[in-house]
Amino acid sequence: MSQARLSDGSAGDVDYGRIGGTYSHYRRPEPTIALQIRRALGDAKTVLNVGAGAGSYEPTDCDVTAVEPSAAMRAQRPSHLAVAIDALAESLPFEDDSFDASMASVTVHQWSNLEKGLAEMRRVTRGPVVLLVCDPAMMMDYWLSDYIPQVREIEARRFPPLKRMEAALGGTVTVEPVPIPLECADGFNEAYYGRPEAFLDKGARLACSSWSLVPQSVVQQFVDKLSQDLANGQWDKQYGHWRSRPFYEGPLRLVIAKAE
Repeated sequence: MSQARLSDGSAGDVDYGRIGGTYSHYRRPEPTIALQIRRALGDAKTVLNVGAGAGSYEPTDCDVTAVEPSAAMRAQRPSHLAVAIDALAESLPFEDDSFDASMASVTVHQWSNLEKGLAEMRRVTRGPVVLLVCDPAMMMDYWLSDYIPQVREIEARRFPPLKRMEAALGGTVTVEPVPIPLECADGFNEAYYGRPEAFLDKGARLACSSWSLVPQSVVQQFVDKLSQDLANGQWDKQYGHWRSRPFYEGPLRLVIAKAE
């Protein structure tokens, strides 16, 4: 199946030209996650970032080539990062073994053909292929699913099972949990596990694409219910212990594939 391109060139099921205008404000790289990714890339000098978005987690001590189909995302890349190439994961415009390592950060769920995209990454990469993903099997183990299960169910359907990614990558594959700190700078849904007030910010919600796939009437019901429960203390009575957890080991995973 060929991958659809939306209004700004976005791939997958979300038009980032419509929802992604302030993405880089909310989705800033979290240093602890960046360090874990950098370690996984090893001693790579040249790195390909596929589905690079606004450039989060690109190592600044490497020669990085970024690929990103969304014009809105490319426009938000800071000036110190390389200009991203307009291309899709399923058809990377590079020769075999062009890079020491490659990476893809929370993007594989937007690809129309996972196996083809991962095969392309493996084709152009001499060393490790590193993926920051979510384990769909763990998506509902979070208080947010009690308030708006539709968002979590959509995310669970969109992310491919870890075993499928491992099989597609081949070689030696390891999977590491990615602990999320309480004050996580990267505003994905799990980042606000102890800061529920953040979900009342529309911009913060839209920085996680799954919210745009839920009917707005359902989102408004969630906002009203969470606002009420925060005001009357019900959220803290039931979930307040989340506020003091220094880290949350949720569904976030780092998949590291080394060539045979």
